[in-house]
Amino acid sequence: MTNRNGILTNLRKKILSHIPTIFLFALAAVTTCSPGRYAQISATSNLPLEWPELQDNYNLVTHKGFALAFDTAHRQARWVAYVLRAERTSEKEPRTNRFYPDPDLPGRTATDSDYRKSGYDRGHLAPAADMNWSAETLKESFYYSNVSPQKPEFNRGIWKKLESRVRTWAQQDSVLYVVTGPVLHDSLPRMGNSRVSVPAYFYKSIMVYKPGIKKAIAFIMRNESSAQNIEAFAVSVDSLERFTGLNFFPSLPDKEEEQIEKSVCLPCWNLKRLD
Repeated sequence: MTNRNGILTNLRKKILSHIPTIFLFALAAVTTCSPGRYAQISATSNLPLEWPELQDNYNLVTHKGFALAFDTAHRQARWVAYVLRAERTSEKEPRTNRFYPDPDLPGRTATDSDYRKSGYDRGHLAPAADMNWSAETLKESFYYSNVSPQKPEFNRGIWKKLESRVRTWAQQDSVLYVVTGPVLHDSLPRMGNSRVSVPAYFYKSIMVYKPGIKKAIAFIMRNESSAQNIEAFAVSVDSLERFTGLNFFPSLPDKEEEQIEKSVCLPCWNLKRLD
């Protein structure tokens, strides 16, 4: 088993270093990646609907606006999960742009000095615009546990466009279940005194789950500028699971999980069809 896991890990590293920017559904061919090298630590049936399967080696933190699995080795979250409701997309708290250590992770997160003159933005995982429905949740979004190094042209470009589209979907569908994060592995470059990993890819997994409408879509984007439209980065949740090694939406009944995650219906999300 150890040898097999080593082979799979090396395969995944090669994929991460060579995969082109526009890979789309070619990810579906990567079918042998393990869903996790870490043991499950809680029954999936008891998890909130938006949480991925819990794994050890991570610090689970729950705030008012979101939950996260923090990876101390990389100084950032593996995933951030939250529920976005339509009524929460219009609230406007004043934004200060001041970042804070996470009080639940003392000494484990990045710091201001790690980002100073680094050339990277402090990229939100749960966007501040999704969390400005109260002063408390807005402040939480500026915790360094909710931040990853993002190239400015990515953070302010294609990633921002995707964040905006997610809010539009929340307004249309009333409630979204969102999971977002960086794709982390051991060979990433590091920055700052805290040795913060600089991800090459970021992802979002989004689900609508209500009577009559049950659908999901995922996105994987390279940490770089892109002139593509966001539909060019859409993949199935199954494909995202193979790429990240995470298990999304495990609390769903098995048959529903399989059906929702196996493919992506672009017209269902008002996106163009792929060529």
